[in-house]
Amino acid sequence: MNKILVEKNEEDELPIPHLWRPKFKAIVSAFVQHDYKLTDGIENVNPVSPSTAKQIKEYIEDYGEELIELPEETWNTSIYISHGDHWKVLIDLFTKEEGLSDLVLNSEVRENDNGYEFKINLVYVP
Repeated sequence: MNKILVEKNEEDELPIPHLWRPKFKAIVSAFVQHDYKLTDGIENVNPVSPSTAKQIKEYIEDYGEELIELPEETWNTSIYISHGDHWKVLIDLFTKEEGLSDLVLNSEVRENDNGYEFKINLVYVP
């Protein structure tokens, strides 16, 4: 399988680069454990504000399904697009009951001196 690299393409939605995938797996893993603030911290992932963590918790609970770890198939449908000085990212989430769910993780990624910085915006149904 060819490695998917990070591109600055403002025209097309692209599959998630391999370099970013472990971060998103770690973020979703924390959410599966109900750690919506990412209290243990994940390197190069910004802390989640209490108000955003509360919204994420409520949206997942209101959805009514049990969130699970990201399977490999999430990369078949999750996308990102370049937007000026950052990338907008949508990660498709999975639940125990239905597999691929309607929930997505909305995030932003920016380049920094350490590589990439990840910011969690929200989990919701678009």
